Amino acid sequence: MSASAIQLTAPLQAYLQSVAVREPDVLARLHAETQRMPRSIMQITPEQGALMALLVELIGARRCIEVGVYTGYSTLAVALALPPDGRVVACDINPEWTAIAERYWRDGGVRDKIELRLALAPATLDDLITAGAAGRFDFAFVDANKEDYDQYYERCLALLRVGGLLAIDNVLWFGNVIDPTKTDPDTLAIRTLNAKLHADARVSIAMVPIGDGLTLARKRA
Repeated sequence: MSASAIQLTAPLQAYLQSVAVREPDVLARLHAETQRMPRSIMQITPEQGALMALLVELIGARRCIEVGVYTGYSTLAVALALPPDGRVVACDINPEWTAIAERYWRDGGVRDKIELRLALAPATLDDLITAGAAGRFDFAFVDANKEDYDQYYERCLALLRVGGLLAIDNVLWFGNVIDPTKTDPDTLAIRTLNAKLHADARVSIAMVPIGDGLTLARKRA
């Protein structure tokens, strides 16, 4: 037993990935290409992708939302875990990054499972709610502009069914959440959302120290 999470050094993370992550070749190639990009830090880790894929399988998800696509690793991991009739609505605003994503989605044979919407995510989510999709999604993943995290949270919660699962990335924000000298808008937004989730009776929560911190919130009602 341990009273705290183990420090995940680079060698230990490599070991973890070698024995606990069954990363398909298409995901491995996408990960390698993204790691050569200037903003590669925006990509989730393979173990986080594996966790999200497992969660999608566990809850029997068929309809998913992703807010923030980047080069599409998380979208691809989720889409590969979905049944043949599963679908992902993927929200982003960057055509250059999502062009890379689409290439790998096609390579992975899941392009027809993914509906890419290039627009501001709050507007896309509002359109879904207006179209009658509230309460019809099983899983949502938020990893986009941090200042808008509360907007994404509220809209995704409305779109999820009771028992649906919301995953929110970067909730530890490189440790800045506990540094009182960090008062930039991104850090403040994440701190505020973390406190809100802790008190929000609409969801059951667990914050997992994977990657840059991942909060899992199950919609209760």
